Amino acid sequence: MKIFILPGLTTVLIAVFVDQVTKFFVMDNASSFATGIQILPIFDLVYVQNDGVSFGMFGGMPWWGLSALALVICTVLGVMLFRSDNHIEAVALGAIIGGALGNVADRFRFQAVTDFLSFHIAGLYWPAFNLADVFVVCGVGVLLLYPLRSARCQA
Repeated sequence: MKIFILPGLTTVLIAVFVDQVTKFFVMDNASSFATGIQILPIFDLVYVQNDGVSFGMFGGMPWWGLSALALVICTVLGVMLFRSDNHIEAVALGAIIGGALGNVADRFRFQAVTDFLSFHIAGLYWPAFNLADVFVVCGVGVLLLYPLRSARCQA
């Protein structure tokens, strides 16, 4: 087993754990979050059940279909993780896999994903999201930006 796999697998576990703990807290306090709790003038905590994917796309699609697709993608990313040859790529893949699995866990239990982070400005609202989504976006961002950094450092 390559040594690079361990940071990636650790990231998977951390992402799933952090995501599920925060969603448990929100669901356990759903009545408080139902109308939203303002944290900053541009940021609220809310309670939303999303049966779609990003931005509510594919809402109404069977939960098991979205879960199956996510698991197929996680399998492909898992193969990439096991083939990874550096820590940065392994951690980024682990973040994506962990975030996706966190949302799949919600779909299996509730047939929807719990979202609770809501940003807005001047009456315009970004769709609510959760920490699983944050892990996925950050992982993808690192995978996209890391090769640029590596190329610049070699020049």
